[in-house]
Amino acid sequence: MAANGILKVSNGDIVESLRAFLRGLLINKQFEALLVSLELPVEGRVATTLVSDPEILKHANPLAPLMLRNAAQIISDMTRLAPSQKKVGAILRPCEIRALVELVKLKQASLDNITLIGIDCLGTYSASDYKKGAVSTLQYLMSGPGGVPQLRKACQVCQYPAPISADITIGLIGLDFDRGLLIQASTPEAEKIIKDAGLPECTAAELKQREGALAELKGRRAKAREEIFGQMKNQVVGLENLLSTLAPCINCHNCRVLCPICYCRECFFDSATFEWEAEKYLGWAEKKGALKMPNDTLLYHLTRLNHMVASCVGCGMCTEACPNDIPVADIFRLVGEQVQGDFNYVPGRSLDEEPPLTVFREDELEEIGK
Repeated sequence: MAANGILKVSNGDIVESLRAFLRGLLINKQFEALLVSLELPVEGRVATTLVSDPEILKHANPLAPLMLRNAAQIISDMTRLAPSQKKVGAILRPCEIRALVELVKLKQASLDNITLIGIDCLGTYSASDYKKGAVSTLQYLMSGPGGVPQLRKACQVCQYPAPISADITIGLIGLDFDRGLLIQASTPEAEKIIKDAGLPECTAAELKQREGALAELKGRRAKAREEIFGQMKNQVVGLENLLSTLAPCINCHNCRVLCPICYCRECFFDSATFEWEAEKYLGWAEKKGALKMPNDTLLYHLTRLNHMVASCVGCGMCTEACPNDIPVADIFRLVGEQVQGDFNYVPGRSLDEEPPLTVFREDELEEIGK
């Protein structure tokens, strides 16, 4: 049973109240460092930062509706070679936690001495919209559980606005901010943090109200997802349609670089395998009548799709990284939902669930081939 507490919001300032809570975690030595978003001196810019000095947390804003990179990659970079020797608290969005759980299962990250502090996410903006000052944090929060207009499409259809697999959850959705924010612990260590902070208990009525708000938000997003996926099916079904959709691809591989699940140290598509003499290209062009350049873009996307779609968490970083606005995330989520449904697998749901393609079950997918 999870322990629940309420973090009081002082003077109506949600961000400052969270900053004070996080500073306390460092001051009281519950963590030696926190991974959190910091506001930068240039307006409209934030950066994921590893902070050890409590005073620097006066610039922290874990609610900033911007995600330039899925932070699961950052923790993978920190812990892939060796686990952390110091206690680190990582304040992450739900999709970042889910991606990190997948990377741990794929032996690309370690959670030793890492406490996952998940925070409700109403969605994020594209970097260009956020830099324009599209909305203040307060407006973003007070807009209700449906979020605000012009969120990234991946966020509009996300079914996991609340963290799963988090050690500590900071709840915003369905809460009365005059009363405070939910701080929920799911491990004995996290329960001690709530106890040491002296937080009043969250009532059963507040938890029920939160559950209702989450269900309502998920329902709206399910409808949006159905509409967007329906449009995408019409756009990519059939080889010609798929080729047309992916035609703007320039082989920059940005989508792979920003994908938290693609982890190969050296990608096959960056190897000499795809280096050809001019005569090869000319020969293919003569045989087909025309050859799109650069070539092999379809093979690249299908290969990446095959490798990681079972673990895709739908963070949408691939689309954000594309310089030509290819709806990579929409395509991958469309296929991913089918694949994950076939295996009854939710990426990042639990560390105990093995990725589908890493384990053999004799009675699996028996309907295929009948």
